[in-house]
Amino acid sequence: MKLFKKYVTRPTRRTPAVLLEAGRIIITGRSISENPREFYRPVYEWIREYVNADHTMTSVEFGFEYINTSSTKWIYNIIKLLSGVEDISERVKVIWYHERGDDDMNELGLILMSLVECPFDIVEVAEMKKIAGDPVFLKTL
Repeated sequence: MKLFKKYVTRPTRRTPAVLLEAGRIIITGRSISENPREFYRPVYEWIREYVNADHTMTSVEFGFEYINTSSTKWIYNIIKLLSGVEDISERVKVIWYHERGDDDMNELGLILMSLVECPFDIVEVAEMKKIAGDPVFLKTL
């Protein structure tokens, strides 16, 4: 089994925080980059290599305060890639967080869930900033 180097990006005003490591994939914050391809391409490539080489149970967590249409396409491509994993129910669990009252993010999660064959939970949280501000998550950045 190949050892994967942890991939981390800190959040900016326009891009989300990303943590990619064996067993955990987290993307949370704002995703309004003018060039999401530049931001998401290395994330997608890391995940593609990981799912083809590692068979560890992996929690995949998304939580967006806001996401633009072009970023949504990349998130869909990531989830679609994950949904193609052999023995997916034993290897991947997607969790889509949205803030209480954010009907748009809830609906986006429902749409994405309907487009893929993948274990997928939608979780309402009181405040999205608490997900990204979680001390356990921040220690890993």
